[in-house]
Amino acid sequence: MNLRLELDGNVAHLLIDRADKRNAFSMAMWQAMPGLLDQAENNPDARVLVLRSADGGAFCAGADIKELLANKDDAAWRAANQAAINTVQHKLARLNMPTLAWVEGDCIGGGCGLALACDMRLANDAARFGITPAKLGLVYPLHDVKLLIDLVGAGQARRMLYTGELIDADEALRIGLIELVADSPEAQIGALLSASPHSIRESKRMIRFVLDGQADESEETAEMFARAFTLPDFAEGTQAFVEKRGAKFGK
Repeated sequence: MNLRLELDGNVAHLLIDRADKRNAFSMAMWQAMPGLLDQAENNPDARVLVLRSADGGAFCAGADIKELLANKDDAAWRAANQAAINTVQHKLARLNMPTLAWVEGDCIGGGCGLALACDMRLANDAARFGITPAKLGLVYPLHDVKLLIDLVGAGQARRMLYTGELIDADEALRIGLIELVADSPEAQIGALLSASPHSIRESKRMIRFVLDGQADESEETAEMFARAFTLPDFAEGTQAFVEKRGAKFGK
């Protein structure tokens, strides 16, 4: 299995395991991923999803180019492949739990798109990032272009898309493509697990509303704000504050 989900306590690890192909994604992998995301989202113990390489090498080299070449004249296959990619990217970007991409090597093309769709991107010193359709005469999907622009702005997005150049982790951090350069993701995972799951989920929804163009309060967002005061996480968080102890939130 080139993709698999492993649960470690409250952390669901979605492992990309195709090292012989530098973790390049085939259509079968794109088609399998939504089911794994559903498993993570529906697991009562899972509070954080970490997308990572199974072997600690390349995060993902992008699409399986040999597979693309073999099917380049098959319009039905191309349409199905694009639909599978769009489904994964849309679902990952809106998953009802915090998502973190841990990048230890090359994160290229569609692999970079996977990282873009996560809530946060952490990388080690060996990581490299690039979006390379311009080197192949292809075009990056609109949804992923928006994810890129939301992170780095139009100018840096143009630089990456027009040139297809690879950048290292420090450069990725400087332009806002990633949030942190670290030796491991454990500290960030711990910070996420110590926070209110309800607050994180609703903050993720609020951020998505803004990224999708909403600027004014709506009945839904006002209710999200007001409802938090009535829930167990608020009671526990405020009690812990008064007692000067760490809060113990549930799922």
